[in-house]
Amino acid sequence: MNRLPVIETERLRLRPLQMEDGPHVFSDEHVLRHYGMEPHLTLEETEQMLTHMLAQIETGAIIRFAIEHRESKALIGTIGFHNRAPSHRRAEIGYELRPEYRSAGYATEALHAALQFAVTCEIERVGAIVYVENLASQRMLEKNGFVQEGRLHNYMRQRGKSHDVYVYSYMTHQPV
Repeated sequence: MNRLPVIETERLRLRPLQMEDGPHVFSDEHVLRHYGMEPHLTLEETEQMLTHMLAQIETGAIIRFAIEHRESKALIGTIGFHNRAPSHRRAEIGYELRPEYRSAGYATEALHAALQFAVTCEIERVGAIVYVENLASQRMLEKNGFVQEGRLHNYMRQRGKSHDVYVYSYMTHQPV
C-alpha cells in the first residue's frame, strides 16, 4: 500500500487525491485544454478514470496529489508523476490548475513541493511533455530549471487534432 503524505506550502496543501475530487477537475474543458485527454461528459467517465488512477497510486505506478488552497480549502488542480520507471529513476510530471487560479504562482509553488517529494521517491530525472501552444507552462517550467530538449511532431491527439509537443527535463539533484 502506498500512502501519499500531505505536503503543505505557504499557500497550498498537496494531499492524496480522492474520488470526490474528480468532478472538480477532470470534467472541465478549460482545465484539460492542454492535458492530452478529452473532458469527461458524464460523472461515470470521471469515476472510471479516477478509480483506475487511484488503483495506480495504490501500487505506486503513479503519484498524484490534489492541490488545495490552504485558506479557502478549494480544490484548484492536481499535480503528480506518471510514466514512472523506478529502475531508471525517472518519471514525467503532469499538472493542471483551474483557470481562476492561474497566473498567481500556484503552479510554481506546487511544482517546487512535487520536485522535493520526487527526491524522496528516488526520482532523479523528471520529464515534462508540453503542447507547443502552451506558452504559460513552458515559461513556468523554464523559470524553474527545466530544460527544453526537443520537439515531437504530432505526438498528442486531442479533439481530433494532432499536436506537437516540447520535451523538457529536470534533474532533481539541482536546487529548486
